[in-house]
Amino acid sequence: MPKRATMNISVPPAIRDYIADRVSEGPYASASEYVRELVRRDRERRELKDVEAKLVEGLESGPARELTKADWAELRGELERRIAKGKKTKSRR
Repeated sequence: MPKRATMNISVPPAIRDYIADRVSEGPYASASEYVRELVRRDRERRELKDVEAKLVEGLESGPARELTKADWAELRGELERRIAKGKKTKSRR
C-alpha cells in the first residue's frame, strides 16, 4: 500500500457536522475516507470533462477521412497502451 501523507484542513462547524453525518450514515469508516472519495470523484469528473472537450474538438474539426485497417490497428494499440498505463496508475493509489 502506498505511503499516506497527513493533511490537516480547517472547515466551518456546519461542514464538519455534515461530514460526520455522512460518515455515520454511509459506507465511510472515517472523515478521511469520505474526503478521499470526494477528491477521487472530483478527479474523475475533471478527466471526463477533458475527454468531452476533446470529443467536441474532434467533432468540430471537420469531416473525418476513412480509416484503414492499419489505422484501426494503430488506434487499438494506443488504446491498449493507455488502458495498461491507467491500470498501473490506479494500482499505485
